[in-house]
Amino acid sequence: MGEGWLIDSDGYWIWRFHRDQKAWINEPKMFIDRGRRMPEGPPLLKERRHLRKSEAEQLWASLQTQGWKRLASPAWGDAIEL
Repeated sequence: MGEGWLIDSDGYWIWRFHRDQKAWINEPKMFIDRGRRMPEGPPLLKERRHLRKSEAEQLWASLQTQGWKRLASPAWGDAIEL
């Protein structure tokens, strides 16, 4: 998993999953940011988690079973190609 985006069924809250570039190769970690787009100005970021890659993948799968959908393009910030 490199970078991915999930949005709730109401189109309000967004989760951003992205690799921690400074994590050890033998123990990869990910940042998971939760926020929402704002009509004007920068996004409102409400939460950040720092999880092992396996835990992040479990959260990704769990959110999708709860109805969260993938976003085709980044909601904020720079896209990271991994």
